[in-house]
This record gives sequence, C-alpha cells and structure tokens, in this order.
Amino acid sequence: MLASSILPFLLLLLLPPPSHPADVFVELHDAPLSHLVLDPGTGRLYVGGVDHLYQLTSDLEVMSHVRTGPHLDSPDCLPPIVPQDCPSATPTHNHNKLLLVEAGQGAEPGSLIVCGSLYQGICDKRSLSNISQLIYQTSNPVDTQYVAANDPRVSTVAVVITTENKQEGAGGVLRLMLVGRGYTSKGPGDIPPITTRRLFPVVPPRRAFSQEEELGKLVVGSYSEYNNHFVKAIAHGNHVYFLFSRRDMWHKKEYRTYASRLCTSDRSFYSYVEVPLLCHGGYNLAQGAWLGNHSGEPALFVVMAAGQASTPVATARSALCVYGMAELDAMLRKAQEVCYTEGGRGSSGQEEAYIEYAVSSKCLKLPKDSLSEYPCGGEHTPNPIASAVPLMATPTFTSTTQLTSVTTATEAGHTIAFLGDREGRLNKVLVRPDRTGDLYGSVLVDSDSAVNADLLLDNSQQHVYVLTSSRLSKVPVSSCERQADCRACLAVGDPYCGWCVLEGRCSRKHQCQRHVQPNHWLWSFEPTNQCVTVQSLQPANQSKDEQSQVTLSVVQLPALTEAESLSCVFGLLPPQPAIVTGTSITCQSPAPELLPPMPTGSDHMIVLVSLMFGHVTITTGNMTFYDCGAVSRLNQSSQCLACVSSVWRCNWCPLDQLCTHNHSCPNQHIILNQRESPGPTSCPLVFALQSSALVPLGLSTTVVLQGRNLDVYTDEAQYVCVVEVEGVQFNLPAAVEKTHDGTHTFTCSPHQFQYAVSQLQYSAPVYLRRGERRIDASPGLRLQLYDCSAGQSDCSQCRAVPQEYGCVWCPGSPAPSCVYNQSCTSVPADTCPPPQISQVLPVSGPLEGGVLVTITGSNLGMRHQDVVGGVTVAGVQCLPQSEGYQISTRVVCELQPTGKQREGPVLVTVGTTPPGRSTQIFTYQDPQLLDLVPDKGPVSGGTKLTIRGRQLLTGQKSDLSAFLGPQPCYIVEEVNDTQLVCQTGSSNQTGGVTVRVFFGKAERNVPNVTFRYLDDPVITDATPAESFYAGGRVVMVTGRNLDVVQQPIIAVWVEPLEDQRVRRRRRLALLTAKQQLVFNSTMTTVSERCTVLSSSQMTCPTPRVTPEFKVKGVWFQLDNVRVHYETIKGKSFTYYSNPQFFPLNREAPDAPYRFKPGGVIAVEGQDLTRAISRQEVTARLGDQECEVKTLDNTHLYCEPPEIQPMSVDNSNELPSLKVFMGNLQKDLGLVQYDSDSLLSPVPLAAQISLGAGAAVIILSVLVVILMYRRKSKQALRDYKKVLLQLETLEINVGDQCRKEFTDLMTEMMDLSSDVGGPGLPLLDYKTYAERVFFPGQQVAPLSRQLDLPESRKQTVEQGLQQLNNLLNNRLFLTRFIHTLEAQQGFSQRDRGYVASLLTIALHDKLEYFTEVMKSLLQDLVQQYVAKNPKLMLRRTETVVEKMLTNWMSICLYSFLKEVAGEPLYMLYRAIKYQVDKGPVDVVTGKAKRTLNDSHLLREDIDYCAMTLTVLVKNGVEVQPCPVKVLDTDTITQVKDKILDQVYRGAPFSQRPAADSLDLEWRSGQAGHLTLSDDDVTAVVHGRWKRINTLQHYKVPDGATVALIPRSQSSGGVNQVFQTGEKTPMLEGEEEEGLRLWHLVKSSEDPEIPKHRKSSMRERERAKAIPEIYLTRLLSMKGTLQKFVDDVFVAILSTKRPPPIAVRFFFDFLDDMAEKHGIDDPETVHIWKTNSLPLRFWVNILKNPQFVLDVQVTDSIDAVLSVIAQTFIDSCTTSEHKVGRDSPVNKLLYAREIPRYKQLVERYYSDIHSAASGCYQEMNSTLTELSGSFASEMNSLVALHELYKYINKYYDQIIMSLEEDSSGQKMQLAYRLQQVAALVENKVTDL
Repeated sequence: MLASSILPFLLLLLLPPPSHPADVFVELHDAPLSHLVLDPGTGRLYVGGVDHLYQLTSDLEVMSHVRTGPHLDSPDCLPPIVPQDCPSATPTHNHNKLLLVEAGQGAEPGSLIVCGSLYQGICDKRSLSNISQLIYQTSNPVDTQYVAANDPRVSTVAVVITTENKQEGAGGVLRLMLVGRGYTSKGPGDIPPITTRRLFPVVPPRRAFSQEEELGKLVVGSYSEYNNHFVKAIAHGNHVYFLFSRRDMWHKKEYRTYASRLCTSDRSFYSYVEVPLLCHGGYNLAQGAWLGNHSGEPALFVVMAAGQASTPVATARSALCVYGMAELDAMLRKAQEVCYTEGGRGSSGQEEAYIEYAVSSKCLKLPKDSLSEYPCGGEHTPNPIASAVPLMATPTFTSTTQLTSVTTATEAGHTIAFLGDREGRLNKVLVRPDRTGDLYGSVLVDSDSAVNADLLLDNSQQHVYVLTSSRLSKVPVSSCERQADCRACLAVGDPYCGWCVLEGRCSRKHQCQRHVQPNHWLWSFEPTNQCVTVQSLQPANQSKDEQSQVTLSVVQLPALTEAESLSCVFGLLPPQPAIVTGTSITCQSPAPELLPPMPTGSDHMIVLVSLMFGHVTITTGNMTFYDCGAVSRLNQSSQCLACVSSVWRCNWCPLDQLCTHNHSCPNQHIILNQRESPGPTSCPLVFALQSSALVPLGLSTTVVLQGRNLDVYTDEAQYVCVVEVEGVQFNLPAAVEKTHDGTHTFTCSPHQFQYAVSQLQYSAPVYLRRGERRIDASPGLRLQLYDCSAGQSDCSQCRAVPQEYGCVWCPGSPAPSCVYNQSCTSVPADTCPPPQISQVLPVSGPLEGGVLVTITGSNLGMRHQDVVGGVTVAGVQCLPQSEGYQISTRVVCELQPTGKQREGPVLVTVGTTPPGRSTQIFTYQDPQLLDLVPDKGPVSGGTKLTIRGRQLLTGQKSDLSAFLGPQPCYIVEEVNDTQLVCQTGSSNQTGGVTVRVFFGKAERNVPNVTFRYLDDPVITDATPAESFYAGGRVVMVTGRNLDVVQQPIIAVWVEPLEDQRVRRRRRLALLTAKQQLVFNSTMTTVSERCTVLSSSQMTCPTPRVTPEFKVKGVWFQLDNVRVHYETIKGKSFTYYSNPQFFPLNREAPDAPYRFKPGGVIAVEGQDLTRAISRQEVTARLGDQECEVKTLDNTHLYCEPPEIQPMSVDNSNELPSLKVFMGNLQKDLGLVQYDSDSLLSPVPLAAQISLGAGAAVIILSVLVVILMYRRKSKQALRDYKKVLLQLETLEINVGDQCRKEFTDLMTEMMDLSSDVGGPGLPLLDYKTYAERVFFPGQQVAPLSRQLDLPESRKQTVEQGLQQLNNLLNNRLFLTRFIHTLEAQQGFSQRDRGYVASLLTIALHDKLEYFTEVMKSLLQDLVQQYVAKNPKLMLRRTETVVEKMLTNWMSICLYSFLKEVAGEPLYMLYRAIKYQVDKGPVDVVTGKAKRTLNDSHLLREDIDYCAMTLTVLVKNGVEVQPCPVKVLDTDTITQVKDKILDQVYRGAPFSQRPAADSLDLEWRSGQAGHLTLSDDDVTAVVHGRWKRINTLQHYKVPDGATVALIPRSQSSGGVNQVFQTGEKTPMLEGEEEEGLRLWHLVKSSEDPEIPKHRKSSMRERERAKAIPEIYLTRLLSMKGTLQKFVDDVFVAILSTKRPPPIAVRFFFDFLDDMAEKHGIDDPETVHIWKTNSLPLRFWVNILKNPQFVLDVQVTDSIDAVLSVIAQTFIDSCTTSEHKVGRDSPVNKLLYAREIPRYKQLVERYYSDIHSAASGCYQEMNSTLTELSGSFASEMNSLVALHELYKYINKYYDQIIMSLEEDSSGQKMQLAYRLQQVAALVENKVTDL
C-alpha cells in the first residue's frame, strides 16, 4: 500500500562499497531535512523535513511517509486560521522544529512527538509503529499550547523527562517536555526561552503540550534581548541541561555559548543556573553537541564556530571542545553557592555570579549550608543565577571548514568523535585521554550539503546515520574489512582497526579471537606496530638445479599452541611443513623439476615464500633461484669471464664450453668462480692487439692478436681471426706462435678492408675462434677503420688530421683530395692553396671599430694561430678571436679603429701563401644621429622614440643599442639606414637626458637635443562613468601632464561569457578586423586611441564591446602608465546594454512616417538615457540635422527642418531619420512631410465635390478607426504633449528667468556674505525643540516653571524624581504607553503631547529612550505587517510615531546647523525677495510672483517700483537708507519692507514689530504726514473698503520717510506670532459690515460655508490655466531652481556621510523587513520615506520658522508648500506621470521629479550598501546628545504634566501593572502608588 505513495517521492540507492563511502543512502523530498531521531527499542528512524515526515527501517527502507504542509497560515495570526480574519495568511511551508521519541509508560505505548513551524508551533503525537496514525492532535489549540518557534530560522530544542509527583494520579508519575526556543518577532511575543510542557497524564481540563503556570518557566525581562539560540537539550542524572548561544548582556555584549542546568524535579525553576563555555581560540558559537563518554567519565562534546565580529553569524573557523560533566556541575554548583551565600562575590572580591535575564532578584548572603539544604533552590533563594566565570576548554580538534555536528563512540576504551561539517564530510577524530585529538579519517557523505546537527550511531555502534539537506546516509564507523593486507590495515591509522594475524584480516579488536595475546592483534593506530615480517632467508639464493633446507628469521611471530603448525609455500607450489624454533622457521626448498621456467633474457628468478597458518598467509619473503647456463648464454663474447665473475656461484668448464654450479666438469679441467679463487682470471683470453688499431681502408693490412691461458686446449683445431664490419664477418686464418712467457701471438692473414663511410673512422670488433669455440676477448678489443677523404674537403682540413693517421693532401688527378700517404701517386703537398673567402658579415663598421666581423670560406688555416696577424679589413688589421674560429672554414675578428672613412676588401693570409681576398667591399662608416621625435615622455617610460640619422645600418643589428642617460631604450622595429625606433624604459627622476646610440663600442649622441623625462601623467577626473556596448561615447579626461604621452589609449579588459562560445568566435573575427583586440594568456582587451586636447584634457571614445563579453575593468594606458578607472574617483566604469530604438512606424516599419511640418518627431525606445545625455545625441533627417530637443529614458523628441530635406540614399527619394549615439547608428525609417500647398489643375468645383465625397467616406472610416485607437493612445500623447509644452514654455521664459536669476543672485551675494558670518539666524536648541515638539502651542512646557505652593514643592519634586526613576524602567514605560493608548478618551493630540513630554523627561537618557522607541516600533511593525505594511508610519497616530519625530529632530539638529540650515535660509530669502518684487494682496495673500496657482494673483495689476529714502537713526546721527517698495504696497507692507532692509541679517524676533511703529512721510522742513492702512481718507464703495497704499497717498518715487515709535495704542492688536506666521489684518472692520480689499475684491461670498469654499477653489484651479499665468509660475520656478536644488542636495547627498541617526534607523528598518520576511523593496522604501523625508524634512521645508528665526507670510508659505509637495512626490515610488488634468503644481516640477527620485533612491541605496554596524557609534552619539542639551530641558514640568495623565487613568495603569508577573516581581504598581502619595498627597492602599 505504501509503496505506490512513496515511489514518486523517493529514490533509494544501494551502492557497492568502492564507489561511495556511504554504503547506503536514501534521497528524501523537500529539503532541508531538519531532524533525525532513532527509536532505541526498535532501531527505527524518523526524519522531519519541510512539509514531510518519514519513518524508515535501520537499513533506510521507507516504511511510512506523511505530508505536513503547506497549509494556510500566517505567523501574525493565531490558529485556527480563518481567511477572513487573517488577511496575511498564505499557503505556508511547515518546517519540522521538534522530533522526539516519548517512551511508553506501563501499558501505554510510546509515541513520536512532532512539532512544526505552522500554527504558532503546535505539536502532535504520532504512533511509533506507523507515523501516519495520529495519537494526539489539537484542532483548536490555545495559546498555552504554542511550543515551537513559528520562524524556520529560529531554533527550538526539547527533552522529555519523567518525574515523581504525588498530586498526579497514575502512580504519581509525571512526564514532561522541557522546551528551549529562540525569540520570534511575529506571533505571541510572551513565550519564555525555556518552558515546561505536560505530556502525561493528560486529564481534562488539562491539555497535552500546555504550558501550565505550576509547571514552571524561565522568566525574563526582555524577550528580544535574551534571544537564546538553542543547540541542544540533554537529560543527565537528576538534571536537565540546555546548551545555547546569545549575546552576553552582562559583560561585553559579545556572543557566547552557555550551558544551563535545572533540577529535573524543580517545577519553579529555582534551580536554574548557567555558565559560559569558553573554547580557547575565539570559538564562541555552539553548532552541535553530544553527551558522550571520555575516559569512562560522562563529558559534553561541543562543536563551536568562531563568530563573525560581534554578530551571531558563524564563520568557517571551528573546533571541537570537550567539557567533563563533573567539571561543569562543579562550576554550576560554585556559581549557586557564591550567589546563595556570598552575595555573588568570590574570595577575591570579584563578581563570580550574578542574576541574569533582567529580573529583580539579586545574590544574597544566606547561611553557608543553604546549597546543601536546598540543592535545587527554594522560594527564598535568588534565581536565575549566571556564573561570571566561564568553564574553559582547549580545542581537541580545529577545522577551517565549519563543523556542524558531533557524536561519539567508545572503541576498546578509546573515545572516537565523529564530526559533520558544512561541506558534507564526516570527520573522524580519536580523542586522547588528555583531550587532544587526532584526525584519522574523513568521508565525503554528500558533497556541498551541510551535515545536520542530529548525528546518530545505530544500536550496534557499527554505523553513523548522517542527515544532510535532502539525504539520509548510513556510513560505517570504520572500513577495516576493506583493507586486504596487514600493511594497508596498519596504514589506515584507524583506532577501530587492527590486523588479526592468524585470521589474516583487518578487524576490530573484539572480533579477533586471540586479541588478548601478544602479537595476535596489531592495532592500526599505534605507530610503533609493524606487521609480521621475514627479516632474513638462509640461503637467500641457490641454483635452480639443487634442493636444500631454507631457514626464515621472522619478527613478531605470534605464539601458537602445541597442536598448531605452520607451513611454507614457494610460489604457487603445494605447501610444505615448517619447523618452528623460536623466531626461526625451517622449510625444504622445492625440487628443481617443480620450479617454473626461467624468464627469457634473465639468468635468475625471484620466488615468493609464504608462511601459512592453515589458509591464512602470515608473512612472505623472497628467494632467488639462478641458472649458470643462462649466465654464459647471455654473454657470447666472453662466456668464461661472465661465468666466473657472476654474482651467482658459477664455475666454467673450458673444454665443455659449460657454465655450471657444480664444482666438477665432465672433462676434468675447471675454472672456479672468482669469489672462490681470487686473483687474475685463468680464462682462455685474447687480451690485446699487437699491431696498430688504426687500419686505413683500401690498403692491405695485417692484424696481430695476443692471447693467454690457451694451453688448456690440446686438440688440433685451426685458429681464425674474425672482424665484424656493419654486421658482415671477415674470417681471416691465423698463424699461431707461442712466446717464452706463455702467451700466444696470432698473426691474421692480410686483408684490404672496404666499405662506404661518412665519417673519418669506424670502430669494428675483432675476436679469435678455435674450431667452433669462441675464445673470450677483452672488453673493448676493436679495430679503428678510417678513410682520410671522409669529411676533409680542403687542404687545411686534411693537414689538420692527427699525424698518426698518415693523411696527406694529394694534388693528383682527377682532383686534389685528402688520402692515406701510401695511396698518393704524386708528391704530397707541403703547403696548402691560398685562402678563399665566400662571405663577410657585417659589411660595414664604425670608425672606432669594436664590432666583430665573421669571415667564412675555405683554407683559412689549420688552427687559430695560423691566421693571427693575417687578417685585414679595408686595409686595417682585424684581430682574430679564438672563440669563433673553425678549422679552415671560419675566422671571427674584432674590427680595429681607423681615423677616416674608408672602404676595401677583406684579406686573409695563412703562412707564406698569397692572401685570400673577399668579393664584398667592407666600409668604415661614421654614422650620425640628426634628431629625435618626440623629445619628451613620462618617467615611467613606454614612449616610442624615432631617432633619425645617416648610416644607421653600421655593423650588425646585435651591435646596435640605444640609451637615454643610463637607461636602455629598447629597439622595437626593423632599423633602416635613416631611422631607428626604440621604446623608453622607466627613469627614477625627471629632467633632460642625452640620447646615445652605440654601434658596437662606438658611441653617438643626438646633437643639441636632450630627451626630457617629465612627471607621469595624472588623471584627476574622467566622466562619464558609463557607456553602452556599442561604444563611441566620449569620455572627457582631465588631469595633468596628459600631453607628455605619445599615444594615450583607453582599454577595456573583457572576459568571454562561458555559454556563448560559438557566437563569440564569429564576433571575434569581426572585432579583430575593426579594432585592436589583443589576446594574451591572461586577458583579452579592446582599446581605442584618445585625442589629447591640452596638457590637462583629452577625450577618449569608449571601445566597442560585444555583448558576448563581460567587462572586467577599464583603464587608461598612457605609455607605460596604467590608470585604472576605479582609482580615479573610487567608482568603476560600467558598460550597459545598447539603448533600443523602435521604428517611427511601428505598425508598418517599411511605410514612411507622415510628419506635419512645424511639429516634432517623437522617437520611442528603451534605456535611452542610461548611458548617454541629450547633448551627445544627434539626429539627422536626410541631409539635414533634426535638432534633439528632449531625451528621456523612453523618448527622444527632435525638431526637423520646416522643409523636407533631401535623401542621402540614392535608392530612395524620401529622407530617413538616423539617430547617432557614439558608435551606434540607428535608421528609424523614412519620413514623408504632409504637404498642404500642392495645387492641382483640376477645376475648383470638381475639387470641391470630389473633396466632399472623399471626405465623407474618409471621415466615416476615420471616425471608426479613431474611436477605436483614441482611447489607447490618448494618455500617452497627452503626457508627451504636456512635457513638450512645458519644455517649450520653459525655453521661452528662459531668458526672462536668466535675467531674474542674475538679479536675484546679485541680491543673494550680499546675503551670502551675511550668512557666512553670524548672519544665519538659527534658533537655539531649546526654542527649536519647543517648536518641533509642541507645534502651535502658545506656552510650551519648556518655558514654564512648576506652579506649586512652597510647602508642597519639595515633596512633589521628590515624587516626580521617583516617577522619573519609574520611567527609566522599560517594563513600566511600555505598559504605561500601551495602557494610555488603549483608553478611549486618549486623543491623537494627547498622544503627541505625551510623546513630547516623555522626550523631555528622558532627554538625559537618549540611549534608553532609543531602545524603548525601537521596541515600541517593533510592536508597531508587527501590527502593520499583519494588516498592510505599506501604511506604517504614514501618519502620527501613536505615541511612538511622535517619539520618532522628536528623536529625528534631536539627532538631526546638528546636521541642520552645519549642513542643511544655510541652503534652507538661502531658499527662504530667495523666495521672500522674489515674492516681494511683485504685488502681494494683503487680504487674500495672493501674489503675482508665486509657485502656487491657488495663490496666484491672476488679475493684471498696474504697479510701479519705487525707492523711498528712509531716515535711520544710528546712535546720534541720522543716515538715509534707500528701500525698494511698490506703489501698490499697503502701509504695513512698506513698514515690513523697511524693517527687512534696516534689520537685514538680524533675527526676526530681535526686530521691532511693524505695529509698534508709525510711518511718517516727510516733505520739506515741516511737512510730516503719518501714513496708515486705515484712516478717514480710506476709499469706501458700497460694502467694500480699500486699504490705503502709497498710491492712495500719492507718495512720489524717491520720497523721504521715517519710522517712528507709535505714540499711542492706535487700535492695532499686537499679536504674538509664535510660529512666525502672519494673519490677515484689520479684521475689526469686518464686524462693521464693511469688507476690506487691497488689490482684488475677494470673489468668495461670505455666506458660503467653509467646506463649500474649498470645493469652489478646487473648481477654479481645475479650469485650464491660461498660458500667461503658467509662464509666471514657470518664471518663478526657473529663478528659484538653483536654491531648491541646493536644499534637496544638502538633504539627500551621500557625498558627506549621512547623519549617523539616519544610517542607524534605516539599518533598523532593513532589519525589521528582513525579520518579518518582507522582501518587497517598495515597502521598505515607503517606511524610510515615512520615517525621515515625510516625518521630518517636509515639516522643516514647510516651516523654516521651526529652525530659523524668520517670519513666514502666507505668500511665502504658499511657495514652500509647492516645494514641499515636490519633495514628497520625489520620495514616492509610484511613477510620476502628468496629463492635462494634473494640478499645475505637479506640472511645474514634472521634469525635475524623476531626477530628484534618483537622488532619493541613491541616498537610500548608498546608506543600505554602506557597511552597517553603526550601533556603537550611535550609542556614543546619543550619550553626547544627552549631555549637550539635557540641561536646557525642563524635565520636572514635563514629569508633572505626565503625571496629570497618570492621574487621569490611574486605576487602569495600576491594574495593568498588577496583571504583569514581571511587574509584580519589580513591584511597579507599589512604586507608582508611592509616587501618587508624594505628588498628590493621595492616600493609597499601601
């Protein structure tokens, strides 16, 4: 039944042993497999993975398989999951988190406990015999049943314990599961790190797996801080141990590994104690552990990895450390004892134990016997205890591959550790008694797949079960049985193995029967052990023809019983009995006839002698059998000598021609082996030649030989001499003569030897034969046959042959030749003919000589001395050199100097003969150097110098060398007579050097010219930094000394993409043809030449790269100087794929594109701006230019000529549009102009009727088509049209903008000088904080004092101080905030207020404030992730969001002060100056100059600019000051402008208010008229009253005015402008029924309610805005553009490091996203935008008065709103498209927003990619900020204000604190009651 369901999932592989070390493995589905457990009773295996569970037999056959997922779930929702209630639920994989075997109890069978990551980590129980049977499963789990971590990445461990319990039934047995789990950010956040779960008995209402209050748990103060990464849970003795790693919160904040312990019986966790485990060498993160035995004692084996600098990330460096359980227990007991009785301090006073997990307990001084009385703690004992002293261990084994798991075994008393690693290997380590370790083996189980921490041995301890990502393998613990012989067995070095001698196998110790007896089992791991070996054999060699006793001497022979015997086996022969005496063994050698035949070509053979015990070979030795007959047969030339000098004991029988091992011969006479009879040999022997060995060919010669010991032969046989010439035998009868000393002389008959020979002589062997017997000849007895004429071609060579050969030069016929002297028929020549010269090299040399001249020819002397003094060259002596001389054929001489140029032949004289003369004429030349180009180059060299001159081809090329000063210049090209080219080397200094060329030893300089080594070129900038593959984009390079370089090159290093080789080859051919494509063994480059424009500028076109190549680097090659692009500005050069263009007519590319003259052509494409700008693109239509107007990423707009250009292509009349980008040329199709002016000769009436008819038909067709296509194309067309219109408008207003801008810049220059000094009116921190924390409030808490009667003041302050302490308790603070937020009446305004009060109260502890804010934000993230993460931080709806605003404001104050404040102030001033230049309506706030169309004064107002002379009192004297105003300004506006001018640079708060002054117009001596906005002269029309202006009073241009203090309060209300905003004035008039107006009458009807007014305004805005007004807005925009840019760049530039707070917070958001598995970059972008730009910067942009001491009027505010909105649009991720109906404000910046967006995205990505880890830096910054500004914060008032909220919700807060168990421990409610008692005199139930 199962098979069919399993087959699709599994692949079971059984492999034969040699092919894979894992004998058997099984592939299981859905990696990664996470847990493996073994049922010790049955040996069955259970595997948990992702969505699957498996049950297997011990041989890895799958018995059962269950699917556990995926199911609909979300970590944010609690089960059961209802899709409607849990929108975030998605099909989720179920990762197995726990897999445990629960043993049976009595009659109850055991079960398999399975917990997954789904449904908050709930668990099931399954049958051990068939896992598809569920024993327990909850359908509706409660929150106490959430066991495992709901996150696959967070660890969970557990252990099952059984304990006695009297209260329970069933015999008082209670079975529990202790669970350790890490912290998860999603789901219920209140599950402690260690909890106890009930398993048995489960009687309702109890539930299985539930965490009951009385079962105990580890209480911690902060779940996220104490995020333990659990590795193992172990039950041992009466305790349970947990092994985990986490950050050390007590000490250095580094990650460490801890072991903690609990008593099994302790249900309250009183006995909890932990100790850090230290593994020397920086190994701090446990990866896996095993409780095993070491030297018979229980020990904890832990594999540890070194963490990556202060993070919980494990590196590859890892180790095995061993901790004895006794030592661990002693350490834990010590920590308990010190904390119980010594207050945590050891004998030295150092802190040795402390209370961990941020709970309120502390170490005590209880009675000394407390630990023995309460070994498992009690209610009164402190807990949880942590030891400050670590338990140390030295690594047993270290590895550079990360170890992941460990298990141990004991073999023959030795401890063996098996270690799994990340690369799928199983490493085997022998752990010595001193805890050192030896790696003795490593098995690759599953390549590149980490071994899981669950590493188990099977029940028989014979195999290790290894779990990897998707495979379970069964690996044998050792491979002893695979070792075939003793040597291989001992070489394995495996502690499991040893050689069992008498059984002849490699086995484990207990498998060898006699392992107890010595020499029977030889342990593989003992290096001194050696196999049983044959030390010697006697005899070691013997003749194959005899038989004898052989004695073997054997080392380490195991003892046998008397009844047992050994036998010997020779080769493959049958065994023979062996006699053992001590260590010697004697055997009989085999009979000769049984031996195998002797190998061909050999005189001996080696036979293996094996010592056998039954069928087992114990050891082997070698014995040699030799054959004397073969010795002589193998050496025919001297058989007797070979026989008697042989290493074997052979003797020679001369009469029988026989070599034998016997000591007697058939024919009596014997010659014994030289070993037995030393001295001269007595072999018959021809030992020498009596005649000469030199035998001339072609001449009859007699050979005489000498012999000895020949008397042994008594028969009458004839002697014959034998000479072998090239395989031919010459037999010459010999006459014998005996001499008196016993030797014999053999005279061979004369013979004339003849054979064709190529060399002078030939060596021929000679020997003597007597009848058929060959007499031995001495080795090397040979005749030297020679021929004088061979190789001696001329007289000198012939006469140079040594005299003993007797060769002479014979001048006879037919031609002179070299012959033997007796063969010459005429008289031999005494002297040789004159020398002959065939060639002279070189044929020219310098006057100074010094070059070598080589003369070749014949008869050039017989030796070197013959030509000494006999060589002249062009009449000058030339000294012959002995090295180059060759007899007769070559003379080499050194040219000597001469005074003048001369020429002539070469003469060689030998002896008295006439000299030989050359046909070639040798010329003495005087080479001259004339000039060189270039005359300068970089000191690094690489310049190609061309040296021009005359007669440069003097001597040979090898004689030629060039130098610049001392440095060589390498000649690179072929030299000709007039020029040579060399490449300069590098020099160590700059300056001029002479250029020298050597012709041999002759030196020449270039006259009057030096080569100047100049400083190397330096490149300081090269832009742009990107190109597309087609290349040709011009890179502008700037630097210094660029003109020093002869040929600058831009080079690109490319590497082929692997998978496109074939296409690559085709392209390569093309490339190589077109440009320099250089291949060498290491890199392929493409390059282009650069053009030098000046010493500081050059242009380089980017090389073309084909897409089959990957660009690896770009550099500039400046002669020998190589400048890599990265080194210039620190960023690399990027190649992008080519931009794509679409044909103009996409529907029908071949048809021409119809164009209406006067418009623009829109070209569509993709990535058009990615690697090019508009200025670099040209377009041509036919033979004329199409002017490129706009280029964006997808469109190019160009304006063609009015009249259709001519075609440049003869094949077509219509012009085609071509776009050029660098090397890229794109033909986009033909263009046809629509012509309206063509007249035809058809009569007018016919034209009209035809036209009308055609029009009707066409119209009807068009209507249909247009209706169909209009919808789809309209939006795109609108977008294009709007962008184009805008651009055209902007171009049109450009001139006006430029004029305005120049004007504004002049004004701003004066301002800059003010701002640079003390002129930036920044608010002090306190005012800034007030305005940001409490916007819009009249009196902020910072400015107030505690309003209390003196009698209460001290008590209340004491209470508030205690409240401050309470707020510093994180639990209290978070409870307090959550409780307030839960109250119905706690409004949004209250939330912001409380957040700001908390900011002030905690301003001196910003680190703490930040941590609280982070943890509250984590809660907030959790809420939003479940709903819609993109909405997070959008508004300020919670306390923490306002806390974040305040935190940003605090952290960014210094950034505002140092960086952003100045551009912001400049922008404000620029806006103010521009707005004030035009009329501003004081009633409606509308202005002529604005960016905001709703604040645009649309009516044309006639106004005139005027200059008033204002009298300013400066001390005693009165100074006139000119002030620019408008005649339409109201009197208050004039006063404001005057105050602006007089008090320019002074902060707004320090100048007098306009209402406190009167404006007097002074004319003549006594004419003083006080002007005001409203007086009796004011003009009234019906219900409208006009405010007075200068025009109304007819004040002329240049009039004199003065500001004087107002004498009496003239009805003007002196308002406080807290935020610096101005409200419309004179509202008192409104009540009289009159309506005020200034420039335009307000169109709004006063009766219309407010909400209707706004909708009318919207309608007014929606009306298409006339172009004239749009021009006004654009003009204002263009004028302010630089200032807006400056502000945006200041805020968003990463050129200077962004503020640490921003980096820290963005890092935090990235972490949150990663933690919650949010991989949508848009969401994180939105979070960052909501937290910084929209939360802080927009606020500052809209309200500069928060930072600067300035006044923001309505009209300035309107402009700032548009800029702020643009900033908001720039930060959004949605595409910014505008159409005709878009608001004008959006249209204004439509073209800039994409640029700003890039700025924002780059800002975010730069911060993201910068190395994080700014945690420490942030903390130190916060500490600094806390100290800097805390004194300015009035924290007591803030605390008092906060207390009002505590008072308001007092009961709810107290209740919330009492509900929390940790709160109870810390007595938080009680402490709050104390505060209430002090602050309010409140009687509480204390």
